[in-house]
Amino acid sequence: MSTFQTNELIAELINLEAILNLPKGTEHFISDLHGEFEAFNHILRNGSGSIRNKIHTLFSQELSIEQMDELCFLIYYPEEKVLSLKNKKNLSQDWWFQTIEHLLVMARFSSSKYTRSKVRKALPTTYAYILEELIYQYDETTDKKAYYRQIIKKIIELGEAERFITDLSYLIQRFVIDHLHVIGDIYDRGPSPDKIMDSLINYHSVDIQWGNHDIIWLGAVSGSKACLANVLRICARYGNLDLLEDAYGIDLDSLKSFSRKTYQENLHFKPKKNPYRHLSTAETTDAMKIQQAMAIIQEKLEGQIIKRRPEFQMDHRLLLDKIEVNQVQIDNKCYPLVNGCFQTVNWNDPFQLSQEEEDIIDDLLRQFQHSEKLNYHMTFLIDKGSLYLSYNHNLLIHGCIPLNQDGTFQSATFNKKTYAGRSLLDFFEENIKQAFREPWQTENFSTDIVWYLWCGERSSLFGKKAMKTFERYFIKEQETHVEEKNAYYELRNNPEICQRILSAFDLKKPYAHIINGHTPVKSIDGESPIKADGKMIVIDGGFSRSYQKVTGIGGYTLLYNSFGMQLAAHKPFSNKEAAIDKNDDIVSTRQIVDRQITRLKVKDTSIGQMLLKETNQLKKQLETQSNSIFYS
Repeated sequence: MSTFQTNELIAELINLEAILNLPKGTEHFISDLHGEFEAFNHILRNGSGSIRNKIHTLFSQELSIEQMDELCFLIYYPEEKVLSLKNKKNLSQDWWFQTIEHLLVMARFSSSKYTRSKVRKALPTTYAYILEELIYQYDETTDKKAYYRQIIKKIIELGEAERFITDLSYLIQRFVIDHLHVIGDIYDRGPSPDKIMDSLINYHSVDIQWGNHDIIWLGAVSGSKACLANVLRICARYGNLDLLEDAYGIDLDSLKSFSRKTYQENLHFKPKKNPYRHLSTAETTDAMKIQQAMAIIQEKLEGQIIKRRPEFQMDHRLLLDKIEVNQVQIDNKCYPLVNGCFQTVNWNDPFQLSQEEEDIIDDLLRQFQHSEKLNYHMTFLIDKGSLYLSYNHNLLIHGCIPLNQDGTFQSATFNKKTYAGRSLLDFFEENIKQAFREPWQTENFSTDIVWYLWCGERSSLFGKKAMKTFERYFIKEQETHVEEKNAYYELRNNPEICQRILSAFDLKKPYAHIINGHTPVKSIDGESPIKADGKMIVIDGGFSRSYQKVTGIGGYTLLYNSFGMQLAAHKPFSNKEAAIDKNDDIVSTRQIVDRQITRLKVKDTSIGQMLLKETNQLKKQLETQSNSIFYS
């Protein structure tokens, strides 16, 4: 090894060990978005209140509350806010100059925990040199003060201030949050999961833990007709068929034609009120009839899976063959049927699709699998996603680790092999990826496992004994609608149980946590999202407007920086236009989950562990080199 190579090793070792001693970057946790793009987008832009907190820290003695609010929204929505301000008043040269100076102060403050190399990579190419000068070289006490002021003045004179402010604002957003975790359920209910996916694809650093509603979309593209039927039924139920048609280019004409001629108006299947747009009478009627069609097709397709996969142990969910003379037998008890729409059921073979139903499902599956945008989104979901993630001593999981009542891991046997705890989740994840790799396989084991994850008793995503879709549609008696939860949801309040789960995933630090989504926290009833003495944090607080009457808030998010963890509870978001016009931020309250006695550094993180391995390897190389020189 040459002296030059040795010097390179030394320089790299010094660099890595310096990085290990930087403060840990801020992680942002968000969950159960359910297509609510505007609220998600706002929380993403304001870093769950992080930008507002930094502005108050820096400028509370210099700016008024109104000026700080304006600066916040300028950073959140630079293009729209500048346009709004220009329409309201004449923006003077002083305003442009002071605004740029304030943004530069924010950029310096927000980037201070990063290496210069990392900051340089984040800079927009147009102004990279200028920004690097202004962020790193700036010093009010030096003789270069006039030089820095002249740079800003020239930017304004050349008409570039608006563009410069925009780039600087997005740069601040990027610096404030180092990494984003999405703890599942991007899809269903709300109208714009596609826009959320586009934002995540363009985000600088993100991972996703799949939710049960994400899995049926993945399943549909992977070839599961039962998952496809669920996707279509839920889109009809929430008045979101335009998501399929307009965003993903799915032609529903054949399905609409079939539903119109086969089904009648049935108010029980009327779509839920869409809070974003008014459905026309024709749209409402189509959604009502499509929901009926897909509910029956779903029952048939799911019955086929249950019959070909006895190891799923779901025979109790075969209900179409238990119908006789307008009643159904469940658990040796007969219930009268309501809202019936069984006209396509062949009672001699109730789980067989009619030829027309089969043709429609085959066509829709082909369209799903050939939708360029949908495949782009699902590929990203697979590439960035997992069922669980161990990251910086925390376990991130959307649903649950299936447990028995005594707190032991609940086992499941598939293909004569038994799995429990971590091995069960690994088994499920392997099959999800296998199904996605082979989308032409529509009835193979892996594809059926993806559907099982949606509604199977041992599923880590479902977490209940049975999904009562049939009962909720067709039986009046409320007792049949109850979906019994897995013991996990009671036992997760126990610190010992949580520690046992964490240990099974090799997470043994005293400050390790399980971070969960999936089940809305009923804050309105006094339920706390922080459980088991802080070992368990549930951050599904109701981003979806469908849940906000139950939760009483507009969602939880979590921030984890070098000082510890803070939980943010958010009020419901109004809308983007009103927020920008009136500087109407989402009102958030914060609660400390953990405060670190010693400030966390990069060396305390998952990335830090990898860097430590690199430094050890470099040290061994240098030692080998030194010995080689000594003996030569």
